[in-house]
Amino acid sequence: MPAAPAITSAPAPGTTTAPNPTRKTPEKKYSCQYCARSFSRSEHRSRHERSHTKERPFKCQKCRSTFVRRDLLLRHDRTVHAKDGGVPLVSEHKRRQSTKVATPKTSEAKPNIELDTATLEQIEASSDGMVDLETAAMFLTDFQHKATAAMAAQENELDEPPAPYSPDHTTMFDTSVPYLSSALPMPQMPWDNFMPQPVNQPKAHSISSSLSGSQDSHVSQLSFNSATTVQPNQNQLPPLMERYPSGDALAPGLQSLTGSMPLSGPGTPNGLSPWPFMTGPVSPVDYRRSPGPSQTLTTPKAPQIQSDEEYAQIYEVVSKLETDRSVSGFQLQNRTDVNANLSAYFNLFHHHMPFLHPQSFHPCEVPVTLLLAVLSIGALYTFDQEQAYRLHIGSKMLVNEFLQNKDFDSRKCPLWIMQSTLLNMVFASWSGDPKGLEFACSIKSLLAQMVAGNLYELKLRSDAREGALPSHEAWVDEEGCRRTYYAVYIFFGMLTLTYNHTPAIGFNEFDSLDLPSSESLWNLEVLDEDVWRENLTASATITVREAHDSLFQGEPARYSAFATRVMINALFLEVWSHKRSFEALQDVVTEYKLRLALETWEQSLELCEPETIVVQLTAPHKGHPLIFNAMAVYRNTRARLEVDLKPVQEALRYHQPYEVAAAMTNARDRVKRSQEMIKVVQECFNCIEIVALQGIRSVGRTCATNWSVEHPLCGLDLMVILSLWLYRLEHDEEAATEEELAMYNKIRNLFDDDPIDPNSKLSTTVARLWGNMLDDVIVWGISKVMGDSFKIYSEALVGHEDDLGTRTTPSASTPTMSSQGVVESMELETVF
Repeated sequence: MPAAPAITSAPAPGTTTAPNPTRKTPEKKYSCQYCARSFSRSEHRSRHERSHTKERPFKCQKCRSTFVRRDLLLRHDRTVHAKDGGVPLVSEHKRRQSTKVATPKTSEAKPNIELDTATLEQIEASSDGMVDLETAAMFLTDFQHKATAAMAAQENELDEPPAPYSPDHTTMFDTSVPYLSSALPMPQMPWDNFMPQPVNQPKAHSISSSLSGSQDSHVSQLSFNSATTVQPNQNQLPPLMERYPSGDALAPGLQSLTGSMPLSGPGTPNGLSPWPFMTGPVSPVDYRRSPGPSQTLTTPKAPQIQSDEEYAQIYEVVSKLETDRSVSGFQLQNRTDVNANLSAYFNLFHHHMPFLHPQSFHPCEVPVTLLLAVLSIGALYTFDQEQAYRLHIGSKMLVNEFLQNKDFDSRKCPLWIMQSTLLNMVFASWSGDPKGLEFACSIKSLLAQMVAGNLYELKLRSDAREGALPSHEAWVDEEGCRRTYYAVYIFFGMLTLTYNHTPAIGFNEFDSLDLPSSESLWNLEVLDEDVWRENLTASATITVREAHDSLFQGEPARYSAFATRVMINALFLEVWSHKRSFEALQDVVTEYKLRLALETWEQSLELCEPETIVVQLTAPHKGHPLIFNAMAVYRNTRARLEVDLKPVQEALRYHQPYEVAAAMTNARDRVKRSQEMIKVVQECFNCIEIVALQGIRSVGRTCATNWSVEHPLCGLDLMVILSLWLYRLEHDEEAATEEELAMYNKIRNLFDDDPIDPNSKLSTTVARLWGNMLDDVIVWGISKVMGDSFKIYSEALVGHEDDLGTRTTPSASTPTMSSQGVVESMELETVF
């Protein structure tokens, strides 16, 4: 608490009191945990710290705007919503009440106003023992809204009071997420228990991330969506974790937590989630758009192990890995934990790469190789990194045994082998370990060969039908093949985007193949074959070649959300190939066609095929995650037409943050100041605006689980371009043009709720905030590498290095490609 002012004696009558020149100023003992500033009041410090974290806790009830301070919310309400009517906020309401003439009291019964106990509990839990004026004002506003609604109901003689206005028809305050009562212990990772050789140094862990000045850590309860129908305020995934304090020798021990995870529970509704009362079909680009016939929106149910008999059947097969292989300590989790990993995969990862069929995925029937690959990624999302590593190694060893079989033929390769290999490559490539990337690159050509052979067999089966419609079972098999091919194609494209690797699959291999269907058709439960054939006939079918030609002709086409993601991947690879050609500077015609195709692709979003399957993830997009990911690739593709950051991408291959930061700094000359560059900066602004409007801290806690890894990977180039462009404006001798100055101010306005540190440039602020967001909560180790790189790079922009550690400090990673005997026993090189 601030020091109490000194008590002085009252002056004698008739004398004047002169100002006391020796009066002490209040002691500033509340220090900011992010900079050196100090304050005399804790609420002043809290308000200042939001300039670092970019949290915007004050939400406008009449729109989606959020603010850092209460007074800014009041000003917004007075200036923007003054003509909208409704109940004014606190200060405005008090001012109007003071001008009213007192009226005599009447004997009318007062309306009954119920207090929101959930709101009271939320205020009590979030105030750390004391309620400040801002929190009290928010509660008073909520109370006044309910009072006005009750009085209006009494005047109109309605039976029930109308619900208070809210954009998403929820209460003013979001449902609070329960947290553990104390910090979770972080024991040392027991590598020695399951590795044949001892580990000399502690391994940095992907879940750990530094938090300066913070001593508290909490883990929210995991809640997985297992319902099939969207209900109000239910089944929406909350943010999974708070940030952990970390040290180099610390790793999370979540084994005890995993057993207590609830498989379902209330979610955290927000203004950008699908409206729970809407009926489908709706646009996957914007769930609020194009409501169709009265049909309930649904979410696919995650496959589960239903009985102990099914679990025993799986356990018997998996337990042989420990006895027959050299994986020490491998053991399948209990049934509850396995179901939690299945839920995590299908609720958090599957929507970004939907090539598995949830209805036909029965854990006790699918090959154990594919099951282990699915569980390994699910374990990453439940933050059980040790178990994820074991499952990943087990799946890879089984794949290796199959590939070493002398009768192996890529043309006869089963689909589950391709799917298992793809998931293992995804796990390894984004693990944050360079050895994992080397493994993925070593089998990339083999996976491409399996796709080509399986695709040839699919064409033979399709031609044999002679135009007849397939049964539902046959269609699911064929559509699963097509979706797997496209998932591999997209994954290879992300390797090219991130590491500048040459793509292993070309566009021409899929030119005659139908694009993937809608998620509604893919997840449809069929009880009648005739009804199924009617649905199949009514669905839009278009080949890759037809969609590609329509883009380059400037004619938007109609296809599904998954197909939209496939087509932007094709355009990205064409831009990448064009920029790598020697004739790129002279070939203006090709570049014009590419720009036309990108504009047409963006216009085609308005025609995207409607869906009745929705995904309730806490994310800033208003539609399907595939559209959100596709827009991230679109922004990156537009930027690559102007700026080539090849050195940064190649440095990222080796996962050394200092080397990546040096490549970022040395790319200054690649970012020019021109009219076209302003358009590129606009795309960069669109990328960071998504994060800034939601709050850096809020996005940092949720994006690891609710967003795909594709978004931070695509944002790498954009944030480097943006920060270097800002740096040039701040340091070039050439004066900024009106367009450049307008764009600069537009970017700065994202952070103007509280003043930016005057000693910090905007270019440094952008890089630092992006780095803080990436390494807040980690699922994929590559995010930690990029986060550390951006923080070092932000310090390099101001001419000095941050003391994050020595240059030899290993970067955190998902432990997949350790150079221990476990990996050596795999002997993958014998396959090739």
